Amino acid sequence: MKIQPKNKKQLLKAALGEIPCDLVITNVQLVNVITGEIYPADIFVYDGFIAHVEYQNVGSQLDTAREVVDGQGRYLIPGLIDAHEHIESSMMTPRNFAKGVIPHGTTTVVTDPHEIANVCGLEGVRYMHQAGDDLPMRQLIDIPSCVPAVPGLENAGAEFFAAEVEELSGLDRVIGLAEVMDFLAVIHGEDRMMDIIDVMDKKGLYLQGHAPYVSGRMLSAYLCGGPNTCHETRDRKEALEKLRSGMFVDARDSSITKNVQEVYEGVKGVRFFDHLCLCTDDREADDILHVGHMNDVVRSAIRCGMDPVTAIKSATLNTAREIHLENLGAIAPGYVADMLLVDDLTELKPSHVFFGGKLVARDGKLTVEIPHREYPLEKVNTMCVKELSREDFVIHTPVENGTVTVHVMEYPDLNLSSTLLTTAQLPVKNGEVCLEGEDLKFVAVVNRHKGHDTIGLGIVKGFGTTCGALASTVSHDSHNLTIVYDTPENALLAANALIRCGGGMSAVKDGSLLHVLELPLAGLISLKEAKDLAEDSQKMKEANRALGLTGMENPLLRIVTLALPVIPNIKMSDLGMVDVLKKEFIPMFAE
Repeated sequence: MKIQPKNKKQLLKAALGEIPCDLVITNVQLVNVITGEIYPADIFVYDGFIAHVEYQNVGSQLDTAREVVDGQGRYLIPGLIDAHEHIESSMMTPRNFAKGVIPHGTTTVVTDPHEIANVCGLEGVRYMHQAGDDLPMRQLIDIPSCVPAVPGLENAGAEFFAAEVEELSGLDRVIGLAEVMDFLAVIHGEDRMMDIIDVMDKKGLYLQGHAPYVSGRMLSAYLCGGPNTCHETRDRKEALEKLRSGMFVDARDSSITKNVQEVYEGVKGVRFFDHLCLCTDDREADDILHVGHMNDVVRSAIRCGMDPVTAIKSATLNTAREIHLENLGAIAPGYVADMLLVDDLTELKPSHVFFGGKLVARDGKLTVEIPHREYPLEKVNTMCVKELSREDFVIHTPVENGTVTVHVMEYPDLNLSSTLLTTAQLPVKNGEVCLEGEDLKFVAVVNRHKGHDTIGLGIVKGFGTTCGALASTVSHDSHNLTIVYDTPENALLAANALIRCGGGMSAVKDGSLLHVLELPLAGLISLKEAKDLAEDSQKMKEANRALGLTGMENPLLRIVTLALPVIPNIKMSDLGMVDVLKKEFIPMFAE
């Protein structure tokens, strides 16, 4: 698949020098991600495409362009491409997201809107597509494949089958099927997933994968099923096996999960890195504003020891090949003219950002206006929760007083989203399970979508909080209302705060509300711009730390994967505790 010029005949004339180009960028050191070379060059642009690259007679044909930009000896690299991104996880609208990432050199993102799809269905995906129109960057869309993530294990706000995927495939910027998280359904050829994949195969679109810890024959079956990318690779052995198997490994540095170093340690001994890509997955506004976006992920790879040109290729040309776009991600004739000027290949702070041959950012600031627009969905309250009471957060037992053995979802590491199944013996008072020790907390997943009043209750160990209640409607991927709490009273207070404001995050300690981060759009997204949202997020982080989450770099997103039933081994849903690999529910009480 290619991005086509408006008038190919005119582009040919510009390449031949028969008509003037729109722009020439001269006096640069061109980083050629196709050959791995760096050399002086002049780059001629016509109507958004590279018409010619001159490296033999540099500086000799500048009068054949309407505008000349002096690169002042800087490096010229392709615009950065994010291989896998959820814009909703930035907690910004697509337009505010663009304002945040463009100055850092991200010119294309491959976004999976399955967060908002799980809440608002087809309307949510259409909103993300419409709000991403007419921007000085490219927001490509993969169609959500798993809404809900695993049917039968949770209730979401929508269900996507082959018919919905077929319908969404008609949107202009759709390029593939988003991360196929229900990897077991692929491996075992279950009908629903095979029907969805069949739609994409007939369209000739690529299939994005999600295969945490999948190995051996199961990995082979997954690849035979069609998905051939994975951003959930977490250790070096896993990374090498996937690369050897022909999978595109999207090394991830998100706001909560950082896998670039581990992935690179696993694959650094191979000769070819063509199937290694980079992505952010979930990066929030505060990090984007102050740390960076894809340029920061590339910096991370370089710090791990990767050659800078190879790292840049992993965030440009490799990704374009992964998503089947033939003329994106390099600076060569016929390629789209997305380019960055940078002083240092290891720092990657762009002095100039060009999108389609037009300057869109300079020295960290936008040079073009992104007009404010409003959309009907931004005014819809999606918190459809029944009136809650203290009793909804109590685990009752047949035993009036004494002890009981319960199943526990345990985090072995504060920085991991994967969990184990353990048990704990807990006291019972007046028919209610009580907690012992700061390391144990109750967890509730309250369905917040129309047509469901289900509430799943359980016990979690090693989550990180020592007191109070932490609640969030950002809860991948069904985005039900999830609360981790010490007492039912604190849980009720935290939950009601989010019900009132339309969703977001809240923290309660000793019966007092510490802070509410309001996310009124689908309970996922703020309508604020990056700067204001970052300040609000910082207050929420401090509230999280006041509850004991002090041992991790970014406590804001700790809660978001607790109810995600595609990350092994144990997760919670609004229907109860889930064994991810067995696709079975686990009873509250152990025998």
